[in-house]
Amino acid sequence: MNDARAPGSVVTIYTDGGASPNPGPGAWAALLMYRDKARFVSGFDPHTTNNRMELLAAISGLSSLNRATVAEVFTDSKYLQDGISKWVHAWEQRNWRTADKKPVLNRDLWMQLMEQAKNHQVAWKWVRGHASNRYNHFVDLLAGATIASRKGLDRKMNRAELDAALSSRDDLNEILARY
Repeated sequence: MNDARAPGSVVTIYTDGGASPNPGPGAWAALLMYRDKARFVSGFDPHTTNNRMELLAAISGLSSLNRATVAEVFTDSKYLQDGISKWVHAWEQRNWRTADKKPVLNRDLWMQLMEQAKNHQVAWKWVRGHASNRYNHFVDLLAGATIASRKGLDRKMNRAELDAALSSRDDLNEILARY
């Protein structure tokens, strides 16, 4: 990826997903930020797994982009980050089999993710979950709220408003009520 980009020309995407219990009802969430704009999306599945929701968060984040772009996708899932960065091409070469010849789990979603990623220049970045990254914390809370409400959402807001809300430690319900 070329680092001689104009400031603000990269779309930043934070993703998270989970099921509670695993397997069980689950949700994914993605936060997209570009220049002074932010958009957050989420979705619900009544019976799924953590790994499927992690994958759907990344797929949905990338599919929310309206044109080919340079994107940094942040995830706290080593399964997602290692899968797309290290494993997926070997799986594809082995006809979607693992090194020990078992079928790759979630093949349908890995294929969708590869299809979405090829439309963009994507840098996959791992961030420690449940640490001090406010955007990762936000998508974690959003996925949890989506499981609780059993309904996804799609909201846009000004990036400065999002940053101010996250800095003030407003709870997620207060942020969602405003937008």
